[in-house]
Amino acid sequence: MRAAYEGRSASSRSKAVRSSSDCGSEELARARTSFLVDEPVAPGVVREPILASWTRSRHYDVDADRLELPYDSDISMDTVLTRAAGPIVREVADQLTSEPVSLILTDADGVVLDRRSGDGGLTHHLDRIWLAPGFSYAERYVGTNGIGTALEGRGPAQVFGHEHYAEHLEDLACAGAPIRHPVNGKVVGVVDLTCWRSDANMMMMAIASTVAKRIEETLLEQSGRRELALLHDYLIACQRGRGAVFALSDDLLMMNDRARELFDPADQGPLLAEAGEALKSGHRHQVLVDLPSGNTARIQLRPSWTEGDRTGGIAQVQLITNGAVPTPRVTGTTSALPAAVGSGALWTKCCQAVDRHFRSREWLVLEGEPGTGKTTIARATHQGRTPAAHLRVFDAEQLGPRWMAELTEELENGSGGTLVLEHIDRLDTEAVLALSDALEPHRESTDPERPWVVATVSTGSGDPGSGAGAAWRELLALFPSTVEVPPLRHHVEDVADLVPYLIARLTRGAELTCSPEAMRVLMRNRWPGNVEQLYQVLRKVVARRRTGVVTPADLPAETRAITRRVLTPLEAIECDAIVDALLDASGNKAEAARHLGMSRATIYRKIRGYGISMPTSG
Repeated sequence: MRAAYEGRSASSRSKAVRSSSDCGSEELARARTSFLVDEPVAPGVVREPILASWTRSRHYDVDADRLELPYDSDISMDTVLTRAAGPIVREVADQLTSEPVSLILTDADGVVLDRRSGDGGLTHHLDRIWLAPGFSYAERYVGTNGIGTALEGRGPAQVFGHEHYAEHLEDLACAGAPIRHPVNGKVVGVVDLTCWRSDANMMMMAIASTVAKRIEETLLEQSGRRELALLHDYLIACQRGRGAVFALSDDLLMMNDRARELFDPADQGPLLAEAGEALKSGHRHQVLVDLPSGNTARIQLRPSWTEGDRTGGIAQVQLITNGAVPTPRVTGTTSALPAAVGSGALWTKCCQAVDRHFRSREWLVLEGEPGTGKTTIARATHQGRTPAAHLRVFDAEQLGPRWMAELTEELENGSGGTLVLEHIDRLDTEAVLALSDALEPHRESTDPERPWVVATVSTGSGDPGSGAGAAWRELLALFPSTVEVPPLRHHVEDVADLVPYLIARLTRGAELTCSPEAMRVLMRNRWPGNVEQLYQVLRKVVARRRTGVVTPADLPAETRAITRRVLTPLEAIECDAIVDALLDASGNKAEAARHLGMSRATIYRKIRGYGISMPTSG
């Protein structure tokens, strides 16, 4: 391969590879700028795969003028992929050591596992743009690039110069080839070659594809022994019993007919995730898993093979409800807690976990961003299980002379029920110590009338109990478990359930519905303020329309901005003003800029910064 790479003359190597759209030209740069400001892109200038990737990048809300990448400080270099790819990557890197190119290996999430280059200047530049081990170059973080676009398209991807979505990458050229596992066809990583745009070479894609093919051949050689052992154990498990049987590893999944009958896809995902994690212990054991459907599964696990942190094995599963074997379940996922609205997998799993702690009367901490519905879940669990029992909410933000005395009285009354302690992360050191003293005598009580105590803390307000030190740790020790409440953006599908529920609450049952067009606008948002922000938006809608159908025109201006954070009051005013100006100008940005007294460049920057989108239907 090195001979093929060196077979071109120096002048030929330095000539940039150009597509029919002349990738390094000013014309392509202008096309990219037009795309970023929602103007038409001239046909034939941008290659179709690149235009499709730009569209995905916009959908992911990637910042075009800055890089914001997640970093994994604990990447494992002892995996099936790295063991197969390591020797090959080292060999090819040695062959290319005199070339101005970097050879990169990533996993299936675009996280860089290995990067090798003999060019110091290129290496320094790649460090500056975080194209380095531990950082993910998936499209949802970086936009169009050889690694992320190969993963999204599940095929070879070449990206040159201004074809990159992020402007920090426009001086580079890259070619990425996906690595597919030979047993199941799943993409497990990418081989990428990156160089300066002026050094781009026609052989880059061929070399990347050849290296990927060699890694796939090595994976096939390594997989045979493990998969045969797993298949053997799976067949024996199926012959010995009539229950549900799964065989799983990182590369393979098998299930018998009974497993398909008992578990629909919505339940299979969480069940297999828990089973796969539990198998890593390398020992036979049993686990219980709460499923999104509301059922519970008892899983008997038996490893077939273990290599490093990789394991394959058999999971024999029994479906149980309150300890009894039920009849085969009916498909469909509805929340068992009617007041905690939502049926998405993450939300439902969270509700089921809280419900399980309630049934065992185990005190619990609910942790999540502000506005996610932590107290709502606690209330819903109480009302769903013991609607006639006593429930009391104590908000730490309202701490006063009577707060601790009333809490102590509730604990000592022995009337059972539920106590919710909101925002305990906002207590000062003295209050934290007093709360610990009040709770401690009741923590291990066997009194059946002992209340169930739930505390809520916010992940978005800094470290809980900051300044309390040991006192804070002592307080948390009273709560054996913590359940994380997911932010709304992680279960945005539940917006479709939340909107009619919240509208009904706000209108007290009046005939007001949300149109499909308005619902699409609401579901497109990231909701950094979570359910509370959605509630406040609908509150503004109901203030202006109490009956009929909500259309996009009825929605507040802020719903047109897809932001990643809660805006400051000043930013919110500015964002709303821009949206209103755009609506008045029928989407004409230049006209809106003139109306607001700002330059065209400034309004484009503001539109991108706030993530403002003007759908044609609205």
